[in-house]
Amino acid sequence: MSPGPLDPRSVCNAMLDAASGPVTNLALQKLLYFAHGLYLMECRKPLVSGYFEAWKFGPVHPTAYSAFKIAGDQPIDFRAESVDPLSGRRGSILAPADTAVSNVVFRVMHSYGRMTPGRLVEISHAPGAPWSVVVDEGRLGVSFGMRIPDSVILERFNRHKVSVGEAPAQGEPGEDAPFHSRD
Repeated sequence: MSPGPLDPRSVCNAMLDAASGPVTNLALQKLLYFAHGLYLMECRKPLVSGYFEAWKFGPVHPTAYSAFKIAGDQPIDFRAESVDPLSGRRGSILAPADTAVSNVVFRVMHSYGRMTPGRLVEISHAPGAPWSVVVDEGRLGVSFGMRIPDSVILERFNRHKVSVGEAPAQGEPGEDAPFHSRD
């Protein structure tokens, strides 16, 4: 029996542990999104709780972003922790124990984990893919809060394609920021 949606910070920690090199918060957000989409496609249920939003450089999970934002555009060298709201006490976040989750994390890190943030942004911006659809709807004023619903991810995740070439066409972005429809 597979688990319900997981804490996104737990999956991010697992991805950082599986990484073969440095990972920035911007890259981690795309990797988490790809894992969520792949898991959603294969298992027909969400990998992580919460939601993704369309930010300037692609999908971002606000909870996961907040957990790692202190790293800025530098490689993440720590793991997300839980914080007890009453005592303020910090604690570790349990790692995902489900084999299906571990397999998705491994596959995403193996396929995308060595890509530059710019390449990950390009993939997440594919025409007709979830981020693109929400951004286009936001420009028309019909998107609520730039959220990327799981239904849109499920319907359009297969539109992501990996481009060829040495470097991303748009260059390497630094830190992400919320997307505003006027951008």
